[in-house]
Amino acid sequence: MATKGTSLDELADTAAAVAATASRKEKSALLADLLKRLKPDEIEPTIGFLTASVRQGAIGVGWAAVSKAADTAKAGKPASGGAEGEPTVLDFDRLVEELAVQHGAGSEGRRHELLGAFMQACRPETRDFIARSLTGEARLGALAGVMADAVAKATGIKAATVRRAIMLQGDLGQAAHLALTEGGEAVEAVDLQVGRPIQPMLASTSPSAREAAEALGTYIAEWKLDGARIQVHVDHSGPATTRPSVKILTRNLNDVTSRLRSVVDVVAEFECTSAVLDGEILGFGNEDERPDQFQDTISSFSTKANAVPDDDANGDGRQLKPHFFDLMYLNGQSLIDTPLSQRATLLRSLAPNHCIPMITSGDPGDAENLLTQSLDAGHEGIMVKGASGLYEAGRRGKSWRKVKPVYTFDLVVLAAEWGYGRRQGWLSNLHLGARNTDDDGFVMVGKTFKGLTDATLAWQTENFPAYEDDARSTPSTVALHPHFVAEVAIDGVQRSTRYPGGVALRFARLKRYRDDRTPANADTIEQLQALLRP
Repeated sequence: MATKGTSLDELADTAAAVAATASRKEKSALLADLLKRLKPDEIEPTIGFLTASVRQGAIGVGWAAVSKAADTAKAGKPASGGAEGEPTVLDFDRLVEELAVQHGAGSEGRRHELLGAFMQACRPETRDFIARSLTGEARLGALAGVMADAVAKATGIKAATVRRAIMLQGDLGQAAHLALTEGGEAVEAVDLQVGRPIQPMLASTSPSAREAAEALGTYIAEWKLDGARIQVHVDHSGPATTRPSVKILTRNLNDVTSRLRSVVDVVAEFECTSAVLDGEILGFGNEDERPDQFQDTISSFSTKANAVPDDDANGDGRQLKPHFFDLMYLNGQSLIDTPLSQRATLLRSLAPNHCIPMITSGDPGDAENLLTQSLDAGHEGIMVKGASGLYEAGRRGKSWRKVKPVYTFDLVVLAAEWGYGRRQGWLSNLHLGARNTDDDGFVMVGKTFKGLTDATLAWQTENFPAYEDDARSTPSTVALHPHFVAEVAIDGVQRSTRYPGGVALRFARLKRYRDDRTPANADTIEQLQALLRP
């Protein structure tokens, strides 16, 4: 192994220190200090490792493979602890490259051999960091946002300028490399380009349509569809006789163009030289044009479902249709700094038959009426957006407000998992169950670690063990006899084959524990099943 360059131990130690503090300011300072010490070719790999998103993408290594390799490393010769041959950042990057190209017969064994040998030369703390980096479990807290702040601190460039470059370049590592090696002018020059993914703008939440409308003044409101977010790039710059170049990306910027032939056909007909659009793809499988559940839409263009790309690859009559709500680029011109009212006008002209229903108003009552219409049509709710707002790529801006019903249920805590990272030593992730009226038992319907304050974590850790069901517990999970009732907020439910009740919670978060309730009067599985859309 190489002896020069930044030690992988430095990354592991920094990651541990970042995970151990709740202060965003302290997190970014720790990361900035590390970034300033890196060599240029170490920047992108380091960003990937610290954000648990290796630059090589999917490499075919999961927790099982990592755990097996770690066991092999523990059984071998112990790490030398600071010897000249200790692994560096680039050594780890080269290992990931090797893991990524292992395919076919014997590839699993080869990955195990490579990873086990590498881990054997590492400290236990560094092995743990390797495992979390490779499996997406770095748990540093607000990973991308904190890292953007760290890049700004390390370079002296304004944080807003760094964040904009990251979002428009679509890659945190590349933007960080640009900032750290070329400086502010190069970062400021980054702009939207057709064909290069940008991070999507996100929305804040409002409790009601009226509150959102009153906060924004003149607004544009639109139906909020429960579909899959897509970003579409269209380029007609090729010869007139050829079809335009089309790229379709998911919310996570994964390229799914080959799986959405019907969407390609739609946008290829748009009359423009170039465009970048934001929207949703939604399945419709009912005669009354009621929308599909989210998981049905997702399954319709999953890899398995679309071995042969088609808009009805399952052969079940379900149709995937694009619905657009924003236009960020048109005919060679970036529109992200153009007010939404103008972008909406251009969008309706470009794609009149593929726009999400929307209104422009200053009357809060109109937003309330649109919410009712959207819910009656089987959709999630509405989005209320400031008419003068810009497209803040990658930001959860206050000029976009989502409004949708929030449901609360009293559910029984069936188990809690031991936390790690900053939650090390606390009982954290909750397993939640609904009452089964058929046998007075409880049916698991989901998990959550959301809404748990430090005080709540400490309380759980102190009180749960007295009700432990030893027969069902594992080293990582404390199973509980039915006793604790939690009030849980959810956005809804979806059909599930994983849980015996046939439903799974969507976006569950703890509101409080109900000392006034017992498991005998917790909410039932039938009440949750009633939320499934027909």
